[in-house]
Amino acid sequence: MITVESLTRRYAGFTAVDDISFTAQPGRVTGFLGPNGAGKSTTMRVMVGLTAPTSGTATIDGVRFADLPNPGLEVGVLLDASAQHAGRTGREVLTTASDTMGLPRTRVDEMLELVSLTPVEARRRVRHYSLGMRQRLGIATALLGDPRALILDEPANGLDPAGIRWMRDLLTGFAGQGGTVLLSSHLLHEIEAIADDLVVIGRGRIVASGTKEELLAASGTLARATSPRDLAHALEQAGFPSTLAGDGSVRTDAEPARVGAAALAAGIALTELRSADGAGLEDMFLSLTADTQREGAAA
Repeated sequence: MITVESLTRRYAGFTAVDDISFTAQPGRVTGFLGPNGAGKSTTMRVMVGLTAPTSGTATIDGVRFADLPNPGLEVGVLLDASAQHAGRTGREVLTTASDTMGLPRTRVDEMLELVSLTPVEARRRVRHYSLGMRQRLGIATALLGDPRALILDEPANGLDPAGIRWMRDLLTGFAGQGGTVLLSSHLLHEIEAIADDLVVIGRGRIVASGTKEELLAASGTLARATSPRDLAHALEQAGFPSTLAGDGSVRTDAEPARVGAAALAAGIALTELRSADGAGLEDMFLSLTADTQREGAAA
């Protein structure tokens, strides 16, 4: 289990992460979502000891990453595929990691095969790798020590559709065998396809967390109108708190019939009105983070 408790990280008057708490459970994929600058990467860096917390803790099975005797055997980490040593070959990167962890070098060949890097590609220097190839090499490094948990920041960046499908199958298989996966991604449709649980962060604070089904089912009603702001105001006046999302939709916990009645009473023409249960992760995300993102940040 990955556990974050009351975690805060400040930088010279700026609070990047503000008193957040959540868990990533074994046997499940936890999607970690938020607009750019929301605090996702900072949180992950604290988890793996690259950034010290101002307060609070982040642990793996109750132990800080820095206190694990051989962390690569417990937690597989991929935070930046472009940070690999550009002058080494892919095989050399894995061999160095294998030696550091005290693993047999046969694991190198096993991982190269697992991530579909060919012998020719493995002999190529990393500076000549595409981003997708670097992602595959980074995942191979993360899995090298046969860890129980994975912490991955945007691992699907640079992968083609076949690579994304491969990544999805790999991570669901890992979780299916009891592993813990914490996955950050801006590819919302991909998170919707793979995640069991969701943690949504905005401006450094958790704005929603729970199972994917719970959060999507609690999305309420989604409506669109020729004047979204007027609709939101009409709902507020009728006693139905609402949220105006960045995509122009209005969300509320009120039933669709009540939303329609409030719009009719205010003389507002609706262009869409439906239960948000099937609206999908993107709509939910935009609604929850409407006041924490720039236009286009979640595209």
